[in-house]
Amino acid sequence: MPRSLKLLLLLAPGLGIVLFFLTAVLYRAVAQSFGLYDFAGGSEGLTLDHWRGVLSEGRFWRAFRWSAYIATTSAVLAVALAYPIALWLRKPFRGSHLISALLKAPLLVPGLVAAFLLVNVISFHGFVNEFFVWIGIWDQPHRMQNDKNGYAIIALQVWKQLPFAFLLLSAAVQAIPDPVLHAAQDLGAGTMARFRKVIMPMTVGAMQASLVLIFIGAAGDFSFQAVAGPPSESSLATLMTSMQINAGDWNGAAVVAVMLMALALFGSVLLAGSVRLFGAAAARIA
Repeated sequence: MPRSLKLLLLLAPGLGIVLFFLTAVLYRAVAQSFGLYDFAGGSEGLTLDHWRGVLSEGRFWRAFRWSAYIATTSAVLAVALAYPIALWLRKPFRGSHLISALLKAPLLVPGLVAAFLLVNVISFHGFVNEFFVWIGIWDQPHRMQNDKNGYAIIALQVWKQLPFAFLLLSAAVQAIPDPVLHAAQDLGAGTMARFRKVIMPMTVGAMQASLVLIFIGAAGDFSFQAVAGPPSESSLATLMTSMQINAGDWNGAAVVAVMLMALALFGSVLLAGSVRLFGAAAARIA
């Protein structure tokens, strides 16, 4: 029996269960968006009315743009911060293990707890405001909580997702053999040339995986938006919850859920493709 077939048979029980439940959930969400399985009572049969109703609402498209903005910005910033840190910590030095452990600390803090902690820090009478007033930089507290640009949410997302990017990127960076970098240096490649032509092409897969994972997580986040987000904006997750709980519109909420999955899918593809193109363009620069 071929080795690949043996491996597939070993994975079949667990993989089959995962695929079954994933398929069942996806089918239920899609079917419900077309009028089936209305938990509020009864079924209307197949209809496009719920899609027409949701897609014609301005609040849906505002939530869609907001979720895409938060997810894209958070993913790019988290990877942009994690990449140089991973390169810096490639070679162990005194204190590097402590720095690495501190970078992974957010993994131990639940997202909702982190959101409440940040609110306590940046609230009108929080630590930051009180400190700046005390040292005389500000005459009175400034409003930083629930800012309209979503900076608090992005800061929370970057803080929470940075460890994932760091773990993936540091593993890829440390896997680059030293002889490869030494050979490039012997051939006259400077620091930037080695980065563009050796390090980046060999770590582009980790960059793509980091961006995709963070983008999907940030796009579907509920807790950060609910606690630290501006009252004037909703994410797709909070809009879906509001439609389901407050309005009892299960079918409309299913439409939002399907669009959230579409945003996660196509946004991830665009980000991964952009990284691939950027890496190839950087490698071609003389």
